[in-house]
Amino acid sequence: MTLSTLARSLRRVAIGLALGFAAVFATGGREAAAHPHVYVDARVEVVFDKDGKITALRHVWRFDDAFSAFASQGLDKNGDGILSIEELQPLAKINVESLKDYDYFTFLKVGGKRSGFKIPTEYWLQSADGYLTLFYTLPLMQAVKPDATGVTVEVYDPGYFVDYQLVEKDPAKLIDAPAACTAAVQRKADPDAATAAILGQIPASERELPANLRSLTSDMSNRVTVKCP
Repeated sequence: MTLSTLARSLRRVAIGLALGFAAVFATGGREAAAHPHVYVDARVEVVFDKDGKITALRHVWRFDDAFSAFASQGLDKNGDGILSIEELQPLAKINVESLKDYDYFTFLKVGGKRSGFKIPTEYWLQSADGYLTLFYTLPLMQAVKPDATGVTVEVYDPGYFVDYQLVEKDPAKLIDAPAACTAAVQRKADPDAATAAILGQIPASERELPANLRSLTSDMSNRVTVKCP
């Protein structure tokens, strides 16, 4: 495979999160024509500095097996049957760069107001047991110090193209946080039957939900509230 062909292949499969491909290959009873199309098991680490301020979020996202197989095809350059971190690094780069267009599916709120992020520089993909897992650090634009009212971190796709589920074990961790800090986890609610039926009519070609359907996904966010009283 030439470098130009590899580049085209990478761009074609770059995390359907951002480019809107892919999960038409969904398996296990999931309908190919229904939202969502990509399934992610997620974990988030909230990183503090020595002054007790949050400086970054570390994400660990494991993609479903069908999407992992689709996204990684053709990337085993040495043909040894193992996808190394080095072989996956170009795909990881495109993934992270593409996620910027969707606010990294991460929404940080301080005092009810959104706070932004810098462009990640630390990221990699790993492949194990047929699953791709993306690791990346999302630095805050400005460090924030949580108080008793709390800082909230939401991880979800408002367009519901990607279904994020927080893992059961250690879904959220505080790294180097002051002893009094706590993290409360609220997992996303699954859509009711009527909502699922409406979302199920949206074809895979529609990456964004129509404005009138956005309210239906408002309860599908995973929320971590960090408080330092």
